Amino acid sequence: MTSSIDFGVQSYCFRETKDNAALAGKIRAIGLDQVELCGLHADFSRPSEFPAVVDTYRSAGVSIVSLGVQTFVGAKDERAWFECAAAAGARHISCHFRVDSFLTALPRVRDWCREFGIRAGIHCHGGYLFGGSPDVLEYLLSLGTPEIGLCIDTAWAMQIGPWKGNPVEWVKKFAGRIYGVHFKDFIFEPNGQWKDVIVGTGTLDLPAFASALKDNGFDGMSVIEYEADPEAPDAALEECVRAMKTTLAGH
Repeated sequence: MTSSIDFGVQSYCFRETKDNAALAGKIRAIGLDQVELCGLHADFSRPSEFPAVVDTYRSAGVSIVSLGVQTFVGAKDERAWFECAAAAGARHISCHFRVDSFLTALPRVRDWCREFGIRAGIHCHGGYLFGGSPDVLEYLLSLGTPEIGLCIDTAWAMQIGPWKGNPVEWVKKFAGRIYGVHFKDFIFEPNGQWKDVIVGTGTLDLPAFASALKDNGFDGMSVIEYEADPEAPDAALEECVRAMKTTLAGH
């Protein structure tokens, strides 16, 4: 693969697999060796216990490249999440902020980013959660950069509609401030309901998005996220991996 975009998988895809050793084996079986670990698979409030989790993945040849998605409210004990990321050697945390606490949380997250040398990427989550729209994200980034940037979830970006939610245009708009990507794809019903599909087979223009990332110097963390088939996502994720590698090899 000639692309500079190296990608893994979000552990939430395997949310019905609770054992980390089994999950690491599944990640290798779909052809990947990186994971963004979510809170279903580790307790990030217990950093003294986290090295054992890291060792489980490392022994299987899997790197933990990010944690999240974490919702920061500014509590002092949230520093533990950075301790866990540092123990894994991860350089990124995907995160949310809340409208009732972001003015407290943002400065603390910036301080922890500086302390640990870890970037935080605000995960956009469509039109129904704070931080999902470009104007709100622009304001949050104005308060947080360079330590706090954006984690583009391609499907949730599209959920707010093509005028404001085109992921390719987001790459151009937020160039230099994109620290993470969740490669995810939706198709939409007439009533606006969404459905997960194999990356690149739905609404997402995967080749154009990959080209935009490359052209705009993206150097962050990226993972596939496929939320359908929670009991057995393995086959669909293998298809996602093949589609991603085929597309990225040409960009």
